[in-house]
Amino acid sequence: MIKSKDVDALRDIVGHTNILTAIEQLTAYSYDGTNMWSHLPEVVVFPLFTRQVAAVLRYANENGIPVTPRGGGTNVSGGSIPIKGGIVLCTTRMDRIIEINKTNLNATVEPGVVLQDFQTALAKQGLFFPPDPQSFAGCTMGGVIAENSGGPSCLKYGVAKQYVLGMEVVLADGTVIKLGGLTPKNRTGYELMMLFTGSEGTLGVITKIGLRLMPAPKSNRTVLAVFNDAAVAGETVTSIIASGVLPSKVEFMDNWTFEKFRGVIPDKVLDTSEVILLIQVDGLPQTAEAEAQQVVEICRKTAQDVHLAANAIEADKYWAARRAHFSDISSRAYTIVNEDVCVPRDKIAEFIRLGRESARRFDVPISFAGHVGDGNFHPAVLTDNRNKDHYQRALKCVDEIIEIALNLGGVLSGEHGIGLEKQRFLKKAMDPAAIEIMKNIKSLLDPKNILNPGKIWEEGK
Repeated sequence: MIKSKDVDALRDIVGHTNILTAIEQLTAYSYDGTNMWSHLPEVVVFPLFTRQVAAVLRYANENGIPVTPRGGGTNVSGGSIPIKGGIVLCTTRMDRIIEINKTNLNATVEPGVVLQDFQTALAKQGLFFPPDPQSFAGCTMGGVIAENSGGPSCLKYGVAKQYVLGMEVVLADGTVIKLGGLTPKNRTGYELMMLFTGSEGTLGVITKIGLRLMPAPKSNRTVLAVFNDAAVAGETVTSIIASGVLPSKVEFMDNWTFEKFRGVIPDKVLDTSEVILLIQVDGLPQTAEAEAQQVVEICRKTAQDVHLAANAIEADKYWAARRAHFSDISSRAYTIVNEDVCVPRDKIAEFIRLGRESARRFDVPISFAGHVGDGNFHPAVLTDNRNKDHYQRALKCVDEIIEIALNLGGVLSGEHGIGLEKQRFLKKAMDPAAIEIMKNIKSLLDPKNILNPGKIWEEGK
């Protein structure tokens, strides 16, 4: 329980304008992108400098106060919910792009930089940062790294951890450490940076990040293909990659989103189809054009309809429809339970089939979408948590879908992380010895367990 003296001490550290205590203000920091959990913090602080982060953590550690690091709060795992109350340490005001170095293809940013703002700044110099989670308009770079975020472009370009060159981190006791550097190669000791990349704020607070950048592709082309069978769509993706084409994006949408494509695709095709694939290839103009034609030829062998976007405007319409998938689904039910699993590409059809069977058995609606190129799916079960029976059936369906993914050789999370949402499955997804090692690392770096407590693994189990 935070006392008034604690609030006074925190106000002295961050300043009067960088602290929130009113209930109506705290409520905005009690939830994340899920709708399954919420918990009020007792105070929210907005440090502006690393030294303030260090001072907040030092004070919290000395007084046994829980601290939940938070960026944009767009995560969908319950990871940024202050389940133990205490302090929310929000880094959104640490929002400087310190440097973009085109010569060395790197950048240094603070954790509160919004990903979209970063990408806009990079684009002006012909550069880009490949990880592109769908929350790009609101997520911050600290969260991108702490969650090891992915997105559609990861098939070709990889996830966030592959672009981290260095970082500054504040540990639970206020110690500031610097890891890595800004060079592409660095084989100096253990890869400690990787401990904090994907650590979900449980080991330290990232206050500065050195990132590897890529030259922006000179050209890209988008292919839209419609299929009447999900299994055939999955096999077509495998055929495309086996042909030697590695698309930058391959996205899967089921017929819940088809209304967005009326006027582009004939109604008679949409009404008899199950799946739309969006496939993007990029590179030099001649390479992108040749690969796009190759993708079109492969898709025409199995698809009901195939379109090659004529220009960037048309392609943008396709991708806007894909980005709108989750909001479109969300508008159709009071509660959405959205999952994140990965399965091997050759198991995609079986995963969808078994997932649909589960939904029928529990009598709940389900929608499938995801980054099919790397087997990363986001099945969404539509329910209403005000209807206890329906909601419980929805949760049981989701639990079964996760079991299905694991049984097919998949993994518990492709990009959303564990947080609160998937704690109960961790023992099934990881070797018990590996979980024990993680707990020991947590105890070493945060012996009083003040940093984002109650996340990743179930306490006392």
